[in-house]
Amino acid sequence: MSRDFSRLSRDRQPMPDFVEAALVARGLMADYRARPAYQQNDYLGWIMRAKRPATQQKRLRQMLDELAAGGLYMKMNHPPSAKR
Repeated sequence: MSRDFSRLSRDRQPMPDFVEAALVARGLMADYRARPAYQQNDYLGWIMRAKRPATQQKRLRQMLDELAAGGLYMKMNHPPSAKR
């Protein structure tokens, strides 16, 4: 499913290869794509703003864990993504 990024007020972030590989490896690409465009974009920007690779990996793990669990976005409740 393709998301409409045309209404984002910030620049659209490209998906780095290591993020895409992690989503595919964990089987979470569909969960990622089901999120609103702003969340997809925010996750990528947040991960890539980290200067240290270790911090990027920590943020990536948080995103993957939130997608796997459902119902969370940046450590906040997100009921629309809750898994039933």
